[in-house]
Amino acid sequence: MGSLKFSISLDPFDSKKLNSSPISSYFHLGCRACIVNSLNRVSNIKANPINDEITLSLNSDLVSETIIQQKPNKFRGSKKEAKRFLGSKVGMKKNRWERELENLFVNDGEIDVNYSVIRSDLSLEQCNSVLKRLESCSDSKTLRFFEWMRSHGKLEGNISAYNLVFRVLSRKEDWGTAEKMIWELKNELGCEMGYQVFNTLIYACSKLGRVELGAKWFRMMLEHGVRPNVATFGMLMGLYQKSWNVEEAEFTFTRMRDLGTVCQSAYSALITIYTRLNLYEKAEEVIGFMREDEVIPNLDNCLVMLNAYSQQGKLEDAEMVLASMQKSGFPPNIVAYNTLITGYGKASKMDAAQRLFTCIRNVGLEPNETTYRSMIEGWGRADNYKETIWYYQKLKKLGYKPNSSNLYTLINLQAKYGDEDGAVRTLEDMLNIGCQYPSIIGILLQAYERAGRIEKVPLLLKGSLYQHVLLNQTSCSIVVMAYVKQRLVEEAIKVLRDKVWKDLGFEDNLYHLLICSCKELGHLESAVKLYTHMPKHFDKPNMHIMCTMIDIYCVMGQFEEAEKLYLELKSSGIVLDMIGYSIVLRMYVKSGSLTNACDVLDAMDKQKGITPDIHLFRDMLRVYQRCDKQDKLTDLYYKILKSGVPWDQEMYNCVINCCSRALPVDEISRIFDEMLQRGFIPNTITLNVLLDLYGKAKLFKKAMKLFWMAEKWGLVDVISYNTLIAAYGRNKDLTKMSSAFKLMQFKGFSVSLEAYNSMLDAYGKERQMESFRSVLHKMKESNCASDHYTYNIMINIYGEQGWIDEVAEVLKDLKECGFRPDLYSYNTLIKAYGIAGMVEDAVGLVKEMRENGIEPDKVTYVNLITAMKRNDEFLEAVKWSLWMKQMGL
Repeated sequence: MGSLKFSISLDPFDSKKLNSSPISSYFHLGCRACIVNSLNRVSNIKANPINDEITLSLNSDLVSETIIQQKPNKFRGSKKEAKRFLGSKVGMKKNRWERELENLFVNDGEIDVNYSVIRSDLSLEQCNSVLKRLESCSDSKTLRFFEWMRSHGKLEGNISAYNLVFRVLSRKEDWGTAEKMIWELKNELGCEMGYQVFNTLIYACSKLGRVELGAKWFRMMLEHGVRPNVATFGMLMGLYQKSWNVEEAEFTFTRMRDLGTVCQSAYSALITIYTRLNLYEKAEEVIGFMREDEVIPNLDNCLVMLNAYSQQGKLEDAEMVLASMQKSGFPPNIVAYNTLITGYGKASKMDAAQRLFTCIRNVGLEPNETTYRSMIEGWGRADNYKETIWYYQKLKKLGYKPNSSNLYTLINLQAKYGDEDGAVRTLEDMLNIGCQYPSIIGILLQAYERAGRIEKVPLLLKGSLYQHVLLNQTSCSIVVMAYVKQRLVEEAIKVLRDKVWKDLGFEDNLYHLLICSCKELGHLESAVKLYTHMPKHFDKPNMHIMCTMIDIYCVMGQFEEAEKLYLELKSSGIVLDMIGYSIVLRMYVKSGSLTNACDVLDAMDKQKGITPDIHLFRDMLRVYQRCDKQDKLTDLYYKILKSGVPWDQEMYNCVINCCSRALPVDEISRIFDEMLQRGFIPNTITLNVLLDLYGKAKLFKKAMKLFWMAEKWGLVDVISYNTLIAAYGRNKDLTKMSSAFKLMQFKGFSVSLEAYNSMLDAYGKERQMESFRSVLHKMKESNCASDHYTYNIMINIYGEQGWIDEVAEVLKDLKECGFRPDLYSYNTLIKAYGIAGMVEDAVGLVKEMRENGIEPDKVTYVNLITAMKRNDEFLEAVKWSLWMKQMGL
């Protein structure tokens, strides 16, 4: 048997076939007779991924044939002898060209062209051979020779040379030059480009992961009217799959189907992308396209379909894919079984997963590392600790390593079922597979927090894990935070005492964070314990921590402790910020020390750089209102306007409520109108304040308009009616007062004592005693008990009428009800006694007031002097007047 070896160079230039690509192949042909007939008998040439079609251009100068001589065959004829002679001649010519080619190169460390001997009459094939040799060893020298070819007119129609240079530019990532050369080929040289040019660039982008550039070359390819081939779509879809770029993948896939090209890997890539992004419906659409396009699935197609169905829980469809794989003759595949087992594990259908696990050995396969990992995850999801630990131990026994997900599953089950010994072993396994300490600690804390057994963590944090906690401030913070949340304050304090890291700023911030967490969780005692165990530094105390503790002590009602901290801050010379002043201000307000609250505001006002926020402004308004500091309220109002703080609904309500007496009624009305224009709705208190303000200003039209608005919003209450009744009563409009009273009853409100008092006062002052008595009668019928104000009104009205007996009866009733006359009662009685001519009794009342601990005021003395003058006791009146001047009244 003779043997013939061909060494065929497939790199020739053929001007008639510009789409050829430089690829070399070697063939061994065994034949009975060594006859070289033609290269057409050579087949099964493997294609480069860039070019899946090869056009052979034969040239006697470039085809070398090396004939291995065998023993002479006596049956050879003269024709065969002639052909062997021809082959030898071709080989001699080739060897001569190779010798000439070697003369063109110099080897000074690196191969390069000897430009001093190279001739300009080299053929295109010869130039391309030189260029190809340079491309395999030096990019810069390749580009230099390419420019030489350009200057000597060797590039016209020479696609092969451009393909070689595109490889160089791709390696250098010189995409700008590559784009210029494409336009040069198109416009200047007039070459008809094939897909090889763009495939070279797309191949480089695929290897480098340059998604945007790959998409750019593809679009340029389409713009130039170049039809992509299967390799183009395969490389692009593989590139998009790596980056999960669904938009570009969809665009490319659509163009592929439009062109009628079938690339099996493209279908797999798009299904994988959709599955990864949980776009399961779209993944199934692509599977439908495969059937529509009559694509015969390969193994990769089947596996991605199997994964798509398994991920979304369509396990019956997945089983059908597995059955079709078996029917199509695919050999059993462990990846397919693992995918299905994972799907059943996610669905917690472990009976089916166990069936597949058993089936693996039945089809001649062995479960691998992934199989056991999937079984661990499945049983863990099914909350079966016994099966989970069995597969975990089996995994380790076979020499496989668990992944981090397996260990996470296991530690969660051990935390839930109280297997602390097993948890210790799992932590060791985590360290053995290289898990980082922070990750291990985070998983451990999360597992035991979820199980509600965080108190067991101190028993597990031992050895190197505990040492890491003491050395690493971040891990230390995570651990103590978890302890504090579960009220393990003693354990947290122990870790903070044992810690090795030194960072005073970080430590202060950590204590502040822990104390704030206790405050938010309502663990106030824990916060106090943490604060008392804080290390005391010699520098100034931490303002933020102390202000937080002041707030905590206020919530606990321990105002003395809170004030101690404030005074300590004040004495240390630390300047409070806006939040600090807010906390201290609320401390004094809650404790009822309004004077101290005003002092805090004065100190804040003197300090430069403090700009209150909207919350502090509201607190300031309320403090000044409660202290009845109308001037301060006026100044603060204009300061708020100047500050430019945006007002919300609560701010409008607060300003109207607090500044109703400090600002002109027109300004309050303007604020209210602005509030409505901005779409804010006032609360009931604001409406009642405005009703009272308009009533006292005798703006009854505005008052009624406001009242009907309040009724429309459903904000009218008893106080609204009381305010309206009192306003009409003060204005002596008894008809409207009576109408408001009846409307109050009609709307279902119980008539309040305040309403009765307003009506009594109004009727009495207008001397309508019948109506006065009618109101008293209604009060008795409704079992409405009188208060001090009621009795004072009655004393005043009866005194004005000179009905001293009725006054005495009212005093009797007052005492029987358990009340004692107050300052207003005594002043009214003195006035009544004066009208009745009972001056001595009036003077006696002053003595009685002092005996009862009530200090007479200016009104007391004025009423007494008036009574004396009324009864012609002018000398006594003068004496009491002089007494008033001496008292400064």
